[in-house]
Amino acid sequence: MSRPAHSFSTRASFGDCDPAGIAFYPNILGWLDRTFHDWLWEFGGHAALCARLGARGIGVMEVSARFLAPIREGDRLTVELAVEEWKERAVRLAYRIGSNDRLVALGHETRGLFAQGPDGMMAARLDALRDVLEDHEKQAG
Repeated sequence: MSRPAHSFSTRASFGDCDPAGIAFYPNILGWLDRTFHDWLWEFGGHAALCARLGARGIGVMEVSARFLAPIREGDRLTVELAVEEWKERAVRLAYRIGSNDRLVALGHETRGLFAQGPDGMMAARLDALRDVLEDHEKQAG
């Protein structure tokens, strides 16, 4: 994973866990999504960024996760997000979820910038989104 662009922290709660006391896997995917949307607040939030880019949304096209160790109620989690690869109409994001000093999960998302086209919703080119994100990183770095 390249240098993280953003990290988000949360604590696993009773409601995140199944009857065995282990985090229910859809919640892990939810933490990936929450980390992505938390990152977008650096740019005014999802709605503001989409309005700026003339888009309807920045949506998931593909998602995957590897579960390496159980996450239990009370575990303090840090989710790191890194931009792994830019394509013309998709960006691949990598995630690492850690709890204390152990790696508990890895994830990937492919996201697109969706805009209304003449024939319906379509994945738009990512040039403008990439410029916004990379300009911000340059100013912060």
